[in-house]
Amino acid sequence: MTGKPRIVVTVNPDGTVSAETLDILGDHCLDYIAVLEDLIDGKVQNSAFTSDYTRQTSFVQDQQVNRDVDPA
Repeated sequence: MTGKPRIVVTVNPDGTVSAETLDILGDHCLDYIAVLEDLIDGKVQNSAFTSDYTRQTSFVQDQQVNRDVDPA
């Protein structure tokens, strides 16, 4: 992940509301649909997956290498 998971909600001049999840990988974003519907007291009209849906979580593992060094 590049950042903290967040949701960007936009209220358009015509009163419609749009929302986009950022840094929420896979289908975990679907868990927020009901929360958003409750917040705006409405129903989702349409939805689409962002590139985060197929992005994989990467784990970086530190590796320590011990080397014996002959004294000079």
